[in-house]
Amino acid sequence: MADISRQSDDICLATLRDTDRDRYLACLLSPADKRGALAALYAFNAEIARIRDVVREPLPGEIRLQWWRDLLEGTAQGDSGGNPIAAALLETIETYRLPRRTLVDMIEARIFDLYDDPLTDRYAFEGYAGETASALIQLASLVLSAADAAGSAEAAGHAGVAQAIAGVLLLLPIHRRRQQLYLPLDILSATGLDRDAFLRGEDKPRISAAIEAFAGLGLEHLVKARKAGRVPASVFPAFLPVALAEPVLRRAARAGASAWDTALQPPQWRRQLLLLKAAVVRRV
Repeated sequence: MADISRQSDDICLATLRDTDRDRYLACLLSPADKRGALAALYAFNAEIARIRDVVREPLPGEIRLQWWRDLLEGTAQGDSGGNPIAAALLETIETYRLPRRTLVDMIEARIFDLYDDPLTDRYAFEGYAGETASALIQLASLVLSAADAAGSAEAAGHAGVAQAIAGVLLLLPIHRRRQQLYLPLDILSATGLDRDAFLRGEDKPRISAAIEAFAGLGLEHLVKARKAGRVPASVFPAFLPVALAEPVLRRAARAGASAWDTALQPPQWRRQLLLLKAAVVRRV
């Protein structure tokens, strides 16, 4: 059983290395005895986050999400042992008594990714980010220290929104090719744009203003996360990936409409240094 568990951990880490390098590196900077559980959570997140990338139509994507939902609710067909990430996730849930409802809500939120419907306002985006990025930080915190996780919940909420906004900004070129929009409509409206005008990419000054405002919202949440109180050292590894959000947000705010074709992500070596620095000073 121990050998099977280690094999699942290795597969989760290998999946992360290929699909979410930043969280993979964050795992390596986390306590060794919690690394496998964190990798299982992050690999699960990577699996449901990339479904839009591997399906052509929403229905197959919904079927994939439904399988994960059934797994968590105990109604999945077949043995989860055939899927090492699923097996590792279930073991992590049982070992650390993670709330399945939170994981199911993460899956439900990802249905939005499969369609091209816009988010009406910043509150809708904050809700989406709360059920995805923020929830992942809170679940990782529970793995690291259930006793200290509650004390960092507010910081996790704001940090997750900042992280989600940075992620959207990084994916702007891909989203535009798909005609997919994550910037809330109220931000576009405030700059004189609508969904179609933004995705056409012709009105550079207004698009720049919208991207700057969206990045500013991310920076605002990052400030709130820092003001929420010092995150306990025991759960800080859950916040490590957030350390990579600020450079992206600041670059996007400066780039404006050029974010369509500007590399917002720092190079890999720089991201590794940022993660290492955050791990040492314990500040995102």
